[in-house]
Amino acid sequence: MPFDGIVTYATTNELHTKLTAGKITKIYQPTETEVLFTIRNRGQNTVLLCSIHPTYSRIHLTEEMFQNPKEPPMFCMVLRKYLSGAIIKKIEQRGLERIIQFTIHSRNEIGDITEKKLIMEIMGRHSNLLLVDGEDGHIIDSLKHVSSWQNRHRTILPGQTYQLPPEQNKLNPLLIRPEQLIKKLDFNAGKLDTQIVNLLSGFSPVVAKEIVHQAHLGNEKVYEQIFTDMQQQLLDKDFTPVIYRNQKEDYHVLPLTHLKGEKQTFLTTNGMLDQFYTGKAERDRVKQQTKDLARLLKNELAKNKRKQKKHAQTMQKAQRKEHYQKAGELLTAHLHLVTQGDKQITVVDYYDPEQKQLTIDLNPLKTPSENAQAYFKTYQKLKTSELKVKEEIAKTEQEMEYLERLLQQIETASIQDIEEIREELRDEGYLKKQKATKKKKAKTAKPVPEKYIASDGTTILVGKNNKQNEYVTMKLAARDDIWLHTKDIPGSHVIIRSATPSEDTILEAAQLAAYFSKSRQSSSVPVDYTKIRHVKKPNGAKPGFVTYDNQKTVFVTPNEQLIHKLTP
Repeated sequence: MPFDGIVTYATTNELHTKLTAGKITKIYQPTETEVLFTIRNRGQNTVLLCSIHPTYSRIHLTEEMFQNPKEPPMFCMVLRKYLSGAIIKKIEQRGLERIIQFTIHSRNEIGDITEKKLIMEIMGRHSNLLLVDGEDGHIIDSLKHVSSWQNRHRTILPGQTYQLPPEQNKLNPLLIRPEQLIKKLDFNAGKLDTQIVNLLSGFSPVVAKEIVHQAHLGNEKVYEQIFTDMQQQLLDKDFTPVIYRNQKEDYHVLPLTHLKGEKQTFLTTNGMLDQFYTGKAERDRVKQQTKDLARLLKNELAKNKRKQKKHAQTMQKAQRKEHYQKAGELLTAHLHLVTQGDKQITVVDYYDPEQKQLTIDLNPLKTPSENAQAYFKTYQKLKTSELKVKEEIAKTEQEMEYLERLLQQIETASIQDIEEIREELRDEGYLKKQKATKKKKAKTAKPVPEKYIASDGTTILVGKNNKQNEYVTMKLAARDDIWLHTKDIPGSHVIIRSATPSEDTILEAAQLAAYFSKSRQSSSVPVDYTKIRHVKKPNGAKPGFVTYDNQKTVFVTPNEQLIHKLTP
């Protein structure tokens, strides 16, 4: 995910065109790493996202919806104090570095115009968003504070003078002549892509690899021509924003011919970035918040696998119950041949068609009759244990299926879904129940399933956890609505709010069922569908477990782009 200097350059140019002279009307901080600015310009509202997420640090315009906290964090309050109603005068990038500076004019308490600098530094886990006084250059506040003991070269605290990150002393590809770059490359040393990254500001490994790929073992003149063409693209701002999808997703604003797979082209860099990052940071936050749940469920799953192994051993032993019954009966029939103290007796097995002889082990301390009774007792014990173990195996398999379903739900859960999953685990006894409070009592709202709209306008509902699954299937859906679920694969319950949906709508709903299942990354996923009237919940079954019949099956390959199109 190369949010490099070139992507920053393309993004800055679009932001400059779209936001300059705009008025900041709203400021929100939905998470500790993200800040949203609503900017009014030319009669339109636009939302700017600034994120210092350690993995997904970025800046771009967004259409993604965020859940804002009831109480704004301190940094958000500071931004509101100084920037609410302010006008963006200038947006510029420092060289080709990943630093974007907004020059903003606002009025102070006595009505005088003051200048502030909003500085976005995109540097991975060292990313930051700072508000700086435009007149004396001191830091008013920052999203992340860095004390002197954390970084003795650059302190980021309110009141400190703002210092730029250390210079890397690289060449600016917008200003140098192509022959200057060629002279600095050592063609005999190899690893030319690494050399290019170390020489040029803003060039990420993926762009350097593209140069080497296009050159294809060419000479210096070939490299010079390729860089000349790429430099001209940058100067002309001739960008082609594309997301590349193969085993993993990637993107850039320059054509990358060495990346194979599916390509999705966008009209704007901001549109590409919003599409690429939508949901990724939230899924990362969900992953952090559900670490304990995932660990608990995996431990329970491992425990049940061990239990299943023991049950299998018991069943294997129980398969020999007839042997003990036969030994007891044969021993009873030949008691007159046994005397106490014998360790074995060999008798004719009259149950065998060939009348073979069978040797029966004896306990010399027991009487012949006691030995026979011991065999009958073992037979009864194994017979009883077989019946009980069959029940336990069925329970264990159901338990494992339930745990795997929960693990799948955690993978696709949103922030709002997590508490419902926790509440379910408390109800099922996996987590300790919390003491009832007024807030807790008030939190009895109905589950809210995800809503999608098919191409023909039909509503499709998706349960993201067991509470939502039971709600949409057992309470919300009508008897003739269509119910879908991946065949023998943990996943969501999907409901088409129609008794006679079109074939296209069924396929789109099947796409949702496959996407929100354990087989999200698979191809040709089987999805069953039937009417709600044919879906039943067995008495005493785990949450979200149902049985169904009269189903038909379709096969689909999950397509994330289609899912985005179905999102209302």
